[in-house]
Amino acid sequence: MTRIVHLNGDWLPEAEAKVSVFDRGFLMGDGVYEVTSVLGGKLIDFEGHCRRLDRSLKELGMPNPHTDDEWLALHHEIVRLNDIGDGSIYLQVTRGNGGDRDFMYPNPPVPQTVVMFTQSKPGLAQNPQATTGLKVISLPEMRWHRRDIKTVQLLYPSMCKMAAKAAGADDAWFVEDGAVTEGTSNNAWIVKDGKIITRQLSNDLLHGITRASVIRFAKEAQMEIIERPFTIEEAQAADEAFITSAGVFVMPVVEIDGKKLGDGKPGRVATRLRELYLDESLKAAM
Repeated sequence: MTRIVHLNGDWLPEAEAKVSVFDRGFLMGDGVYEVTSVLGGKLIDFEGHCRRLDRSLKELGMPNPHTDDEWLALHHEIVRLNDIGDGSIYLQVTRGNGGDRDFMYPNPPVPQTVVMFTQSKPGLAQNPQATTGLKVISLPEMRWHRRDIKTVQLLYPSMCKMAAKAAGADDAWFVEDGAVTEGTSNNAWIVKDGKIITRQLSNDLLHGITRASVIRFAKEAQMEIIERPFTIEEAQAADEAFITSAGVFVMPVVEIDGKKLGDGKPGRVATRLRELYLDESLKAAM
């Protein structure tokens, strides 16, 4: 089956979808993106992704090319066209083709570039790593200081994922001024004495949509959430650790910089939060 993608209002076979070499997303990283998971053909946390997309665009001085209802219709159509049961939908909005390479924004503004494509991932919610856990390493935080904007500038996170793989680990956590900011593509959490700890929101980390839902579900389940920074040493001494993201939902971490947490197996709290997230998110899926 040929994958059908959305490009600037058209539905095209992926081989026919072309973007100009002068697009500012390509030349300047001048764009934002979102990834929405699909389970059973339904969209997970869709409204949260719409809100963050709108915020990211506003922070970069770009209009939102679609209303929420229009985005929803596009998401449903791309799921239908590609017969996606479990997987994800990637969308990207750039400032468009300015006609030539220039650091200045096009003036007057030009049409934005809007791209959407799907990735089929059968059994997404049954990821076997949820039963074994992840190993992470720590690396210095070297990204720009507006990590709250979900831009397409992903070179350093990509480099760090490769560094983690070379070190025999699954992912990396960034450290700045002695404290963990987040993972390469996820929010970082630890659990100590029953307390669930994650860094508070700021420009230093992405405002995770899965993160927000996990906090809400945890509080509804009478779990204690503390939002504050923590160090790698504190994480290594924790009872549990885990990450959250749209791609892996809630995923236990069992080793940090070569040190096993607890018995080296996924902990009770992370396992329960994963169950809660999947159960509650599926109920509200669109």
